[in-house]
Amino acid sequence: MCDALPMADRSDWESTLQTDRPHSARVWNYLLGGNDHYPADSETGDVILRMFPEIAAIARQQRSFLARAVRYLAGEVGIRQFLDIGTGLPTANNTHEVAQSIAPDSKIVYVDNDPIVLVHADALLRGTPEGECAYLDADVRDPRKILAHAAQTLDFDRPIGLILLGIIGQLPDEEQPERIVAELIDALPRGSYVAFSDGTDTSDRLNSAITAYNAQSANSYHLRSPEHIGGLLRGLRLVEPGLVRSADWHPDPGTADITRDQGHAVAAVGLKE
Repeated sequence: MCDALPMADRSDWESTLQTDRPHSARVWNYLLGGNDHYPADSETGDVILRMFPEIAAIARQQRSFLARAVRYLAGEVGIRQFLDIGTGLPTANNTHEVAQSIAPDSKIVYVDNDPIVLVHADALLRGTPEGECAYLDADVRDPRKILAHAAQTLDFDRPIGLILLGIIGQLPDEEQPERIVAELIDALPRGSYVAFSDGTDTSDRLNSAITAYNAQSANSYHLRSPEHIGGLLRGLRLVEPGLVRSADWHPDPGTADITRDQGHAVAAVGLKE
């Protein structure tokens, strides 16, 4: 089953949705072909698509990487607990669906601070009777809150799979993303894994599209070099093939994508030894 951990009063959600401004979770939902977005989100999505059409494929790649990473963690190394920060709007192959299809007793804590994400998560995500699934209204900028509330569901004496997909890119350098990632990883027990993916600054067209997005959005996104992203995972032993293009991390047989040879988003899974 899925439960809600302490979160904002539901009566306050409508006033905080900011439907007149695009939000990353809803724009991403639009790029994935979903229906959980507002005109401001789809209009911004169209601007990005005109400037950088490959963004839709990148969105699909990230969702596919999530499924492959969770499948690897649950199926090959036996992880039974997951902390998914910046989960976004529910779609196909959510973390709990993949993990609990392999191990029904898996426990998952989802974390997001977009009210519409929490509304949809509460309504749509249903776990197995044997497992646990919880949602927390929290910002990645507050790792202490996340860790404290996650401990109500997860056992921090046993290995955990930490999912950080596209969320650290929402932190500008002045908010010290390195410190936040390090604090989250430091709290994990040995034998835990981190699945990580973010966009890179390797394309001038993508840089321009993100600049246009940031000028309109309620939350900005910050592209970084693959080297910078790799530095965030310092101290982890990366699972082969290391930090690579998202589509190239343990790809499913027979899959292909028009952006496969472009490094616009990178991904890795790392072990805390």
